[in-house]
Parts: sequence; structure tokens; C-alpha cells
Amino acid sequence: ATLFTAFHLKVKAIASLTQSGSTALWMSRHDCGCPIYALTPEVSARRKMALYRNVIPLYLEQGEDRDRVLQAAEDLLVARGQVQHGDLIVLTIGEPMGKSGGTNTMKIVRVGGHAP
Repeated sequence: ATLFTAFHLKVKAIASLTQSGSTALWMSRHDCGCPIYALTPEVSARRKMALYRNVIPLYLEQGEDRDRVLQAAEDLLVARGQVQHGDLIVLTIGEPMGKSGGTNTMKIVRVGGHAP
């Protein structure tokens, strides 16, 4: 669903919050026309994901509050110059947070388009 959405909405980026990198691996198998940023605190996962096609692994500390983590992911991509205010991005996350193997949420976001 994420790749289909990214392709048809012509989003600027996909940000996948991940523990193990499995979601990024699955997404790397297909070309959706935009980069996939895999955000994780796990060093071993970032090392693996560095080998995946079209995946850029980045460090992001994850916490209990889903909305804060998603905002931190958006802020990180803006700070790195990967996206700008007004760009569309797709975020993926698994709940409960912090557990591997459970990506079950996709969120379409216009960068900077929500109240702080």
C-alpha cells in the first residue's frame, strides 16, 4: 500500500520507522520513484539497510509517543534537506512501537501542514 500510494501521489519521500529493517527491505524490492528513509535507533539494522536499493538508513531515537516520534521523523528529514515544507511524504510505523515485525500503520503527511 505504501509503494502504491507513493507512486500515485508522487510523494517526495517515504519514511519508514523500523526496528529490524524488514519493512525497508520489502519496499526496496520495487521502484516507487522516491527515496525510502529507514529510521531506526538500531546500529545493526542501519548497517544492513545501507545495502538495500534506494534505502537511506538514518538514526532516530524512538519513544512511546507515536505522534512525537512521527514529528521527529518529519523534522529530521527537513533538517537534512531531504524534504521541504509543503512536500508530501508517506510515513510507516508499527504499533505497538519498539517491537519488530509489526508495521501496520501508514500516514500521508504534508510537511509542516499541521499544528505544533
